Amino acid sequence: MFFENFAGAQSFMLWATFVIAIIMGAVVNKTNFCTMGAVSDMVNMGDMGRMRAWLFAIAVAMVGVVVLESMGMVNADSAFPPYRGSNFVWFENILGGLIFGVGMTLASGCGNKTLIRIGGGNLKSIVVLAVIAVIAYYMVVPFYGDKTLYSTLFYSWMQPLQVSLSTNQDLGSMIAGSASALNARLIIGLALAAGILYWVFKSADFRSEKDNVTAGIVVGLAVLAAWYVTSNVAIGTAEESMSLSSYYGEWDMLADSDKGKPATGAALSPQSFTFINPMGQTLGYVASGFDGSLLTFGIVALFGVIVGSFLWAMISKGFRIEWFASSKDFWTHLIGAILMGFGGVLAMGCTIGQAITGVSTLALGSFLAFGGIVLGSATTMKVQYYKMCYEDEATFGKALITALVDFKLLPASMRKLDAI
Repeated sequence: MFFENFAGAQSFMLWATFVIAIIMGAVVNKTNFCTMGAVSDMVNMGDMGRMRAWLFAIAVAMVGVVVLESMGMVNADSAFPPYRGSNFVWFENILGGLIFGVGMTLASGCGNKTLIRIGGGNLKSIVVLAVIAVIAYYMVVPFYGDKTLYSTLFYSWMQPLQVSLSTNQDLGSMIAGSASALNARLIIGLALAAGILYWVFKSADFRSEKDNVTAGIVVGLAVLAAWYVTSNVAIGTAEESMSLSSYYGEWDMLADSDKGKPATGAALSPQSFTFINPMGQTLGYVASGFDGSLLTFGIVALFGVIVGSFLWAMISKGFRIEWFASSKDFWTHLIGAILMGFGGVLAMGCTIGQAITGVSTLALGSFLAFGGIVLGSATTMKVQYYKMCYEDEATFGKALITALVDFKLLPASMRKLDAI
């Protein structure tokens, strides 16, 4: 996909992203694809249908990325954010995932689901979005001098825990080394995806659930399509071309003026869907008076998902205005949104951004963040359930210990409440 100038290439990239996001938003609304719902169904009812849909989406994206990358049609090594970076922030991935998992449970859905709910008329989710946006924005943008929320609250004690690897952190590079990483990713990615697909489709119930199958295919392909578009938009010709990020790096030499120059070049790199950091980007974009230099893939994707969800809600007559049921409902969502803002930035993504987009690159940190999100969400649900069933008898501590015993993370001798 070659264009004569930067403006044309960037415009195509943004419009293509918007269209893909609209399709994903509409299908997610229609099929009720929900990652928090997947955890809830698994924990509370033993129903794995939506969990299989989530894993199906991961497998579809993973196969697509490793195959297209082996053909030179996707470039995940230089992705934004740097999923495969050699700076392995393992503790941030795990802790951020846990915090995000707790937050999305309290706020009734992950980042993507928040956008879907807004498109369907849920005013509670607008509040959740606004709170996440503020936290995510100031996690990376200084609020006083050069101080960000991250540098103030986390950097000093998290930085020593980072590990500098000799290779990228994707499984292919770590196992086979940088020289053989491409082929190793293809083999590992196809093997992992085959195992996931076998587990997903061995369920006759899942095979008969058209919505779950459709959701897994469409979400996985949407993630792959975004990777493909952002990796292949270029300025020039087939014989000689430059990527958007490369052109940005040499802007002063190639462009006549700063007109049309984006505020940052990182957001022009190959990437796919993630929604927490883009919520912060959207706050900056709106606060600037819609400055075009701040318009990014993430912002366009965010609006696209909302529009897609809204269109399906109108077509299906499912648009419903919803507000907080009580002050407790408000505070629960507020706390959840705050945790999602912190956790999503620390983990470097959400249930889509890390668990599908990140995992599709085979980045070890993405797998850790995925696990943290699921554990954080599942544990929160268990604690809520025990406290509801045992009322005054179940303190938070007792409910938490019992939940961890249920997950076999603590010995059975530590159980504080009878299993329900």
